[in-house]
Amino acid sequence: MKEAIVTGGAGFAGYSLVKSLVSKGFRVLCPVRPGSSHNKRLEKLAKDSEGTLGELILLSLDMKDIGILSHWLGRKHIDMSGCLFFHLAWSGERDDFDGQYANINITTDTVITAARIGASKIIITGSQAEYGMKAGGITLPGGTISPVTEEALPEPLNSYGAAKAAAMYVSRDLSRHLGLKWNWVRIFSLYGECEHDHTMLSYLRSTLEKGEVPHLSSCEQYWDYLDVRDAAEALICVAEKGRDNEIYNLASGDIRPLRDFTQIIGKRVNPDIVIDYAEADPGKPLLSLRPSVEKLKRDTGWRPEIPFN
Repeated sequence: MKEAIVTGGAGFAGYSLVKSLVSKGFRVLCPVRPGSSHNKRLEKLAKDSEGTLGELILLSLDMKDIGILSHWLGRKHIDMSGCLFFHLAWSGERDDFDGQYANINITTDTVITAARIGASKIIITGSQAEYGMKAGGITLPGGTISPVTEEALPEPLNSYGAAKAAAMYVSRDLSRHLGLKWNWVRIFSLYGECEHDHTMLSYLRSTLEKGEVPHLSSCEQYWDYLDVRDAAEALICVAEKGRDNEIYNLASGDIRPLRDFTQIIGKRVNPDIVIDYAEADPGKPLLSLRPSVEKLKRDTGWRPEIPFN
């Protein structure tokens, strides 16, 4: 049986990843934060997967204690050598410096743990926030804008993006030192099952469903949305086919004005309501997302299958 360890498995992207791995016949071990209400998702999935080809094992373990995972496996006589190790766990507010700094230490501890148990590769999720305003693309001579590639140097705008970038550099060097294969996957903008209720899409849907008028920004910036199920498949493709020591952008490649996406939802949910868009503020630059996903497609053969419509 193929095996995987997933941190952050009860989260938005993590849940879809765990679900996909189990459906593919993996035995998946998920360390979960004690007392988190999100754990119920995985508890139900573990029960539903009984008798199937896959298996889900839950371990109540705070990420600051991830270093004891190898000892726990030894006591339980569970051999996870050769497994794929996905590290998605991350906590703290975007401008919470102390909280974000703690994530860097947790990431290094996770890399050491993955090497200690003999994982074949570690796949860690980063964020478009590492790029800062560069996430909107690179302006070329003549004024044309090229999608941002993985070669662009990070220029984060907050502690969250800075901590992600720092964790990327440190985990890459540490993995190389420990002889552990490593990939870093920069996630742009996901939607779908288990999406947080405070996202713009969630607000738009719920407001329209209540028959109320949604009030949005000008929505003139460019955006890229990827279904979280497609994101899960991409992470597995990177784990199985990604080139060692590479960074990959993870997005759909379907780049268009954000207003286009909101109009699609408006027509589907409640076409009788006209969305209220604010006037653009010329003095406030808009953060756009124009990711290039050509490297991911080329190296792994992955393609998104679920259109936003």
